[in-house]
Amino acid sequence: MSGALYSATNSVTSYFYLHDINEDLQLRNSELEHEILLLKGQLADYRAMEFADTARIDSALARYHFKVAHVINNSVNRPTNYITLDRGSADGLRAEMGVVDQTGIVGIVNVVGPHTARVISLLNPYLRVSCKIKGQDIVGSLVWDGRDPSEALLEELPRHAVYAPGDTVVTSGYSSVFPEGVPVGIVMDRVAEREENFRTLRIKLSTDFTTLSTVRVIVDDLADELRTVEDDGITERKTSMPRTSP
Repeated sequence: MSGALYSATNSVTSYFYLHDINEDLQLRNSELEHEILLLKGQLADYRAMEFADTARIDSALARYHFKVAHVINNSVNRPTNYITLDRGSADGLRAEMGVVDQTGIVGIVNVVGPHTARVISLLNPYLRVSCKIKGQDIVGSLVWDGRDPSEALLEELPRHAVYAPGDTVVTSGYSSVFPEGVPVGIVMDRVAEREENFRTLRIKLSTDFTTLSTVRVIVDDLADELRTVEDDGITERKTSMPRTSP
């Protein structure tokens, strides 16, 4: 009887330790991902130095780091799905930050309170993410079609895009939300299109949205600078446009 009691007690204790263990693993994964981004940046620098005798440029990927958060609310079967995190502005979160888990992208932060934040889930047709087939520079737009929470569509691919079932789809890096190369899913098959100049592929998502627990929020140290430069560029173009007579 004592042995059975100790065994049961140990099982219960181990169960409650799983949360701490999972969070520790997520922190370790964040550190490893940051190191990988730094290494990728160094490789890019070395390639650039092969073509120019200039001083070593700063790594573009080194500008990213991660904040760990826990999912406290999540929907997967609604027409528009959202996720709530237990971190907010007091923890450094703000709108337009990308969110990933250990397998792929999750969504983008859009509303932030002091201690909580709401994320537009990838399972929301109002969210589009710039993606590409790994190993190619042809970019498309990933969007959920409201059907299966484990699948999405990669739209607006040029007609000449080369693909095969099983190809990996990753983020393109054409924004300050997600770095280039974050896993998204794999190609399943082609979807019949109405537009003759573009093609659409059905993608099996890497992230299992039904089991989301611990996620990582991506912080881009250059986000504010990029927004300022891009907004100033838009303003400059508008003010420099010639006026037309009524």
